[in-house]
Amino acid sequence: MGEDTDKTSRTHGVTETGRAAGEVVVTTQGLPEWLDPIVRAVQTVEPEQLSRFLPPKSGRGRQSAVLILLGDGVRGPELLLMERAGSLRSHAGQPSFPGGALDPEDGDPAAGGPLRAALREAEEETGLDPSGVQLFGVLPKLYIPVSGFVVTPVLGWWRVPSPVGAVDPAETARVFTVPVADLTDPANRATALHPSGHTGPAFLVKSALVWGFTAGVIDRILHFAGWERPWDRSRQVPLDWRS
Repeated sequence: MGEDTDKTSRTHGVTETGRAAGEVVVTTQGLPEWLDPIVRAVQTVEPEQLSRFLPPKSGRGRQSAVLILLGDGVRGPELLLMERAGSLRSHAGQPSFPGGALDPEDGDPAAGGPLRAALREAEEETGLDPSGVQLFGVLPKLYIPVSGFVVTPVLGWWRVPSPVGAVDPAETARVFTVPVADLTDPANRATALHPSGHTGPAFLVKSALVWGFTAGVIDRILHFAGWERPWDRSRQVPLDWRS
C-alpha cells in the first residue's frame, strides 16, 4: 500500500483507492505507528492462516461484513465490540464485531460492498459516526458454518471517535471498547470448549466471554501483529449447550 492516495492497489480483492468520488476510501495514509504491524499483516496473511473455516467453493453462503475498529483509548489502543441481544435467533448474547449481511444498496460483494456494509451496520448497531472512521485494510473472506455467513473483516482506524451505544435493544445489549492490553493479558485468555467438542480461543474481558468467530479473528490479529503474549492454552472455559 503506497502513500500516494491518487493511486490504487488491491487489498484481498477489494480495490483500494485514496481519493475517488462515489468510492469507499481505503487508505493507510496518516495512520498511527502502532497500527503498522497490522497493516503489514493484512498485506501478507492468507485465508488458511486465519481460520480453517473458509467460504464454500460452490459460492454458497450469505455475504456479510464486520468492522474491526481500533482507536486510541485512555490505556492505549482499544477495540470496539458489541454484545448481541439474548433474544436473537443467531449468535444470541455473544460479543461480536459490529456487522451483518450485505444489502443490495451496499453494492458488489467483490468490490466495495463489504466496506459499505461494515460501516452501515456499525452505524445502525452502535450509533457510530462513519465519517470518523478511516478504513485501512481488508482481510480475506471467512466462513461461519453455523449461520452460513461468508464474512469479510474490514479494518478501520477510529480517527475521530464518536459516542456509541446500543441503538436497538432488541438487537444489541451493549456496546463497549476493550483495551488491546487486556486482550493480550495472559490472565484474560483461555480456550473455549463447546459441548460439540470444538475448541477455540477465548477472552474474558469487560464482564464478557468473547469466543467463536470474533475471538478467532482477534487471536489471529494479535498473533500476526506480534502482540500476542504466551498464555495457558490448557485453561478451558466450558460453553453452554445453547451456544
